Amino acid sequence: MTLTSFSDPAVMANLLAKMLWEIKAVHFNAAEPYKLASGMRSPVYIDCRKLLSYPRVRSSVMDFAVATLLSNAGFEQFDCVAGGETAGIPFAALLADRLNLPMIYVRKKPKGHGRNAQIEGHMPEGARVLVIEDLTTAGGSMFTFIDAVRAAGGVIDHGMALFFYDIFPEAHERFNKGNVKLHHIATWRNVLAVAKQQKLFDDKTLSEVEAFLDAPLEWSGRNGGVSELA
Repeated sequence: MTLTSFSDPAVMANLLAKMLWEIKAVHFNAAEPYKLASGMRSPVYIDCRKLLSYPRVRSSVMDFAVATLLSNAGFEQFDCVAGGETAGIPFAALLADRLNLPMIYVRKKPKGHGRNAQIEGHMPEGARVLVIEDLTTAGGSMFTFIDAVRAAGGVIDHGMALFFYDIFPEAHERFNKGNVKLHHIATWRNVLAVAKQQKLFDDKTLSEVEAFLDAPLEWSGRNGGVSELA
């Protein structure tokens, strides 16, 4: 099943942001910032895995993903869809079904026994592979999967993240240097815009979140977290 209807990117971004708030997949808390794995302190948190638990939301998001890819990449650009361990795997299955394409998944590292495989499924030499993740911050984890696919003989020119932080310049540099075009549906700016529109938080919280999005490492440093990424 391939969807060929198209929506305006701004409309899709706004709708995904509204969905994320509706299912409580995003959170703002400037008073007690979240501690991220990198050591950063952040007033925002997202769990895109929750999208899978809501069939109508899940289906709409896949519609948006297909429309984004067909509009920006093309109709016959991929031979296979790859999901990154673990959150990217179910979304890869859903997207591959929509695009009528084979699916593989990629481990973060070889499993260490048996065939020591890092890629599960069938990927012919030279296959044009689309890697999908639920979200990407600075692109580091996605390139773990991209590098593994390339090392196994796959060709990757495009990546898909349903949600892109879009607050770290390093992310754009990484994708540019890696010769990968990143496609995404929504960012934190879209989520913040909906929060403002619907008056979901007080002005101080919204201002703190905006300050974080403008300068995340500086905000982290002021709030007890790291002020530079390793």
